Amino acid sequence: MVDTSDAWIRERTGIAVRHIVEPGVATSDLALEACRKVLDQRGLKPTDVEAIIVATVTPDTFFPSTACVLQDKLGAKGAWGFDLSAACSGFLYALATGAQFITTGVHKKVLVVGADVMSSIINYEDRATCVIFGDGAGAVLLEPAESDGEGILDFLHEVDGSGGEFLQMPAGGSRLPSSVETVEKKLHYVHQEGAQVFKYAVRKMYEVCQAILDRNGLKPSDVNVFIPHQANRRIIEATAERLGLGCDKVLINIDRYGNTTAATIPLATADAIQQGRLRKGSLVLYAAAGAGYTVGASLVRWAY
Repeated sequence: MVDTSDAWIRERTGIAVRHIVEPGVATSDLALEACRKVLDQRGLKPTDVEAIIVATVTPDTFFPSTACVLQDKLGAKGAWGFDLSAACSGFLYALATGAQFITTGVHKKVLVVGADVMSSIINYEDRATCVIFGDGAGAVLLEPAESDGEGILDFLHEVDGSGGEFLQMPAGGSRLPSSVETVEKKLHYVHQEGAQVFKYAVRKMYEVCQAILDRNGLKPSDVNVFIPHQANRRIIEATAERLGLGCDKVLINIDRYGNTTAATIPLATADAIQQGRLRKGSLVLYAAAGAGYTVGASLVRWAY
């Protein structure tokens, strides 16, 4: 449908495989599977969950929130929740938000989900976007750590709204409500200026990573695993190189999933656990940059 090839895609993005949902499968359906798995791993019931935060830019509907739909499908009776929109940084923003409920003692079990069905908003005649995005979901359960030296140690987030025009879905909101004209002009799809986004992501992901390390008196060599948002292999490698991190410390799985937006970091975390690269005591550095622009980094001392 577009002028491209497998070699072109691999060279420029590092992507070899992506996963696309069947027609009728929504973000809440993927999120449900992820939540069931994480609860099974902890031996918990859905009714043990107290709050649900869903990071997504592809909600089932504008309202009700996908968190509401997920709460019902999961059977998490008594839990409350909401959606959070921060594009590719969404999971880290949701992680920091959920952590506040734990830190303040308000809740003891919070589900944080990153899920997107990007295929629902991609124009498969636009080479700048259609070769990049895939569908996926991941979830984590936040609980109180046993000591102050474990769990989420720090987070650092930024937004720069002046870059919003370079990565956006122009229509469908209150500024450009849905109409025949917006559909004909394909304004309900992702629009991206790749060069601008690439330069911003490389610069800001490095800056926010270095800043959070400096703030905590740490060096890149102290990091056991660097888990970045999986937008483009070249962005990840450029960021890691500037930080002085070797490939043995960087988790890259974009080749198997593509860019799943809010789902990339939880999916990569699951892979790190399965590969034995993430274990109790590991220092994890997370980083992301996305539409907005949004930027985020988190330091986590793995406690499980």
